[in-house]
Amino acid sequence: MNDKLKSKDYAELLAPLQLELNNLTHWLQHTRKRMVVIFEGRDTSGKGGVINAIAGTLNPRHVRTVALATPTERERSQWYFQRYVQHLPAAGELVLFDRSWYNRAGVEKVMGFCTDTEYRQFLKEAPRFEQQLVDDGILLFKYWLAVDQKQQEKRFAERAADPLKRWKLSPIDLEARRKYAEYGKARNRMLAATHTSQAPWAIVEFNDQRRGRLNLIRHLLDQVPDTKVPQSRLRLPPLKTKLGTEHYPQSLRPIKERH
Repeated sequence: MNDKLKSKDYAELLAPLQLELNNLTHWLQHTRKRMVVIFEGRDTSGKGGVINAIAGTLNPRHVRTVALATPTERERSQWYFQRYVQHLPAAGELVLFDRSWYNRAGVEKVMGFCTDTEYRQFLKEAPRFEQQLVDDGILLFKYWLAVDQKQQEKRFAERAADPLKRWKLSPIDLEARRKYAEYGKARNRMLAATHTSQAPWAIVEFNDQRRGRLNLIRHLLDQVPDTKVPQSRLRLPPLKTKLGTEHYPQSLRPIKERH
């Protein structure tokens, strides 16, 4: 097994990919295309980290992350896909789903938050729904982040011990640890039912999260054509006044360093 990628090496490998991601967003705006990327995986698999690696250097006016909370009573009474549809991209936008409509095939199925009828109906409807998205011109990509149980348990322990990460452990996450096998069966059934030619799944190993992020981003960039859009060089106009110090009203004092 390869040693985990060091932070310095990771940063060096990520930097050129982030430039290509910027080119991708310029291409989306230039062509007015729309892109959706779905990130699914077990708890602690690394969905948030790879989304941050992708979106961290991109224009938030054109790139959005969608991570929906538990549906309200009103949302539960709607067509299942309805609350996701409102977050789909407009022309020139990229939307990253940190979990998605596939909640129904995972946590809702395993934890009993939906009926068997609703679950079976979802497995039938999801490919049809995604076919409509693709037929309408949306570029749709679906990633499953794979992590083994030993690595997952290690990350659970790290989160439990770190006050800054403890918020990531919900009661549902803790309960899910007891249902590891059930989640695996639900995942395999979901992948079998929804891996289609128009919207295929890509599985990326995330035992080493840094390598996983690089591999996923590289794969995503390889799925689209050359996205290099000619851009004119940005030149700053000359200042008409001399550089000076900012002055504020006496009643407002800038906050100074306090140690």
